[in-house]
Amino acid sequence: MTESENGRPDREILIEVNDLKMHFPIRRGVLKRQVGAIRAVDGITFEIYKGETLGLVGESGCGKSTAGRSILQLYEPTAGQVTFSGEELTQLNREQMRKTRRHMQMIFQDPYASLNPRMTVGNIISEPLSIHGIGDDQSRKGRVKELLDLVGLNPYFISRYPHEFSGGQRQRIGIARALATNPSFIVADEPISALDVSIQAQVVNLLDDLKRELGLTYLFIAHDLSMVRYISDRVAVMYLGKIVELGDRDDVYDNPLHPYTQALLSAIPLPDPDKEEKRKRIILEGDVPSPDNPPKGCRFHPRCMHATDICRQEDPVFRPLGKSKHVHMVACHHAENFL
Repeated sequence: MTESENGRPDREILIEVNDLKMHFPIRRGVLKRQVGAIRAVDGITFEIYKGETLGLVGESGCGKSTAGRSILQLYEPTAGQVTFSGEELTQLNREQMRKTRRHMQMIFQDPYASLNPRMTVGNIISEPLSIHGIGDDQSRKGRVKELLDLVGLNPYFISRYPHEFSGGQRQRIGIARALATNPSFIVADEPISALDVSIQAQVVNLLDDLKRELGLTYLFIAHDLSMVRYISDRVAVMYLGKIVELGDRDDVYDNPLHPYTQALLSAIPLPDPDKEEKRKRIILEGDVPSPDNPPKGCRFHPRCMHATDICRQEDPVFRPLGKSKHVHMVACHHAENFL
């Protein structure tokens, strides 16, 4: 990877997200008038480079999954732009988006709920091929067997039903379905959170192997910070609908510049008992504010020990900072204090 004059990685951008917002209306009364909105995603901007894995982390309810679905246009964004391979997705009509979606797929969080119990494994995996008119019945059957083998399942499982498989096997079926149309970009929405710990590493290793073998690009959504560090090239940290920090994996983990990131990382257990005993744990006070009425200024200021008057009044700019040769973005008025 080479560096351009402005310090940004000189790599091909596959996904470009600009000021993306996804607000869900709150309606009350007999006439269902809108009285407010849940600001699940409230103005996020970032790029995903071709061939990389961008990890998106944050607490439950911060808007990670909504961001992933909005990028794929499974939700129609309230505002903002999403560009995929130079094509502005928010401007496409339904038919144009359907054709584009074969190149962008999703691995869902719950392998029990995301597979139709009335369909065989063969029908589940071949459904995207049928929707996009790829091949005939015979070639689709061959493709399904090829995909099952690719994700580590017996091709003869093609006639079985989802209830006959374990959680880890079901998630492999979900991965095979996502790969059916040869996509270049995959949103993995917490693909291991519903699995046993013993199975999680197997699924993550499978995703990493597939990335190298097929040249895939991932948006890997998770709240397991240790797993995100293992699989990701860069990491974005999200809090209450906004991205507060984004940078190279090692930069973010070794030198976090946002107090929220520091608090998250302090919760990861260290394998060295001596270091674990000496380390200071950052305990956040209070609860996450409601996304229908976020606080003025920096959204993290009610829970931040470093907050000052400017934090309570002004929303911090998402800006580049840091000593690394890679771009390290942070939204904090006092981030220079943590360099």
